[in-house]
Amino acid sequence: MKAKSIFRMTATLLLFFSFQSSFAQIIKVDTLREIIIRSTSLVSPKVTSAFSKDFKDAIGPRWYKMDQNYLVKFLTKDQKNHALYNKKGNLIYHVSYLFNSFGLPKNIRGLINGKYPNCKILTAIHVDQDARSIWVVNLKADDELILARVEEEQVEEIERVNDVSK
Repeated sequence: MKAKSIFRMTATLLLFFSFQSSFAQIIKVDTLREIIIRSTSLVSPKVTSAFSKDFKDAIGPRWYKMDQNYLVKFLTKDQKNHALYNKKGNLIYHVSYLFNSFGLPKNIRGLINGKYPNCKILTAIHVDQDARSIWVVNLKADDELILARVEEEQVEEIERVNDVSK
């Protein structure tokens, strides 16, 4: 009787530990540290010159090396910006993040308000690349969130979801 109870207890503990280890997954995330270049000597002078010319009102630029290109993150007024330059100093793209509708150009705001008259503009992202200018705008209706895209004066709805924050 005693041997059976010891066997049962050992089997139970063995099963418990084997189930516990089978459900425990170790997820390892390797995060690279941010590199802040405090001296412009590490970034090509052509790139820094082009950046200074393109964004005269930039605040706190942080540079990152991406393959053969340079990514710079910076602020202008009340918006975040990212710009990517190649090693010759040519701007590849510029992305700006607006956190209110005040920085949105009047013509873009008019197009959005024309298609979605009862919606509030929450945020907007502006992407400039080559000759393209694209706006991605987050809107809030009564019980819905809408993601719209504006390019060449055409408004396209990307996604519409129910607002579950109520």
